[in-house]
Amino acid sequence: MTIYDTREGVRLGMNARRVGHWNRWGPYLAERAWGTVRKITVLMATPGIISPMTMRGPAYRWNEDGILGISDRHQYLCFALALWNGHDPILKERMFGLTSTEGNHGEDVKEYYFYLDNTPTHAYMKALYKYPQTAYPYAELIEENRRRSKLDPEYELVDTGIFAEGRYFDIEVEYAKLQPEDLLIRINVSNRGPEPAPIDVLPTLWFRNTWSWGRDDRRPEIKAGGAEHYLTGDGVSMVAKHYDLGDYILYCQGADELLFTENETNSARVYGSPSPTPYVKDAFHAYVVEGRSAAVNPARTGTKAAARFRRVVAPGETVSIHLRR
Repeated sequence: MTIYDTREGVRLGMNARRVGHWNRWGPYLAERAWGTVRKITVLMATPGIISPMTMRGPAYRWNEDGILGISDRHQYLCFALALWNGHDPILKERMFGLTSTEGNHGEDVKEYYFYLDNTPTHAYMKALYKYPQTAYPYAELIEENRRRSKLDPEYELVDTGIFAEGRYFDIEVEYAKLQPEDLLIRINVSNRGPEPAPIDVLPTLWFRNTWSWGRDDRRPEIKAGGAEHYLTGDGVSMVAKHYDLGDYILYCQGADELLFTENETNSARVYGSPSPTPYVKDAFHAYVVEGRSAAVNPARTGTKAAARFRRVVAPGETVSIHLRR
């Protein structure tokens, strides 16, 4: 028996014959992209200023990153998680890491995440992220690693004591394809700590910004779905329309609300100049963490959207969130 005698083998054979698109969607979204033109552009515009606050504002042109995410193979349409524990000063939309001038051993991600399973066609994928329940020690990690020489060991997230008493969430994400374009998503949130803990989970869908650079001004769109786009009575949906990919629907069972903005640079904060739109890339941080309701588009349309799930997880409990795309 070989792999071609299995269901995955059948899918691989279809790919080889160019029948179906089992590889169209996969883990092509980096957790953190290092040394890219995108990053260099931000550095040139804001010399000497690299921080989580700075990097969350600019729109990315050449690539995107996110937490335990996926995208199509051209990275036009992206999906990943955003998280907030009620204490972190920043909505957690990507992995935090040190630049080469901040780390004593060069650039380094200061997070804990694990790829647990994947098939060659990405018909099944599974990954895990460990999210602390208290404020993330951004400044402490930067300052201590800057203080240490290259002969000293790195100062890691676990060294800060943030995981003491198991006060963290295990965020486990599974993707399973029924068909090449029919994807089931399950997010399991497990409280490993001794007390109930709140968490906001924002599965986020967005288009990479391909329209603001003078080459192609065609703008895709994500909008709230109508009743005809619901799968169940307690579900809401987003409809993503792209000139090349076509139309996709993301069903969000049990979501508390949908949020919409544009994947556009927050120029006012990053560069000190007017932003091209009142609804900018880091609007979900402003809405969730800072409580600024005007930051998101009340028309429920944009190029970036999220379903917000507000949960309190008991000690030892696992809460599941289900989506379908």
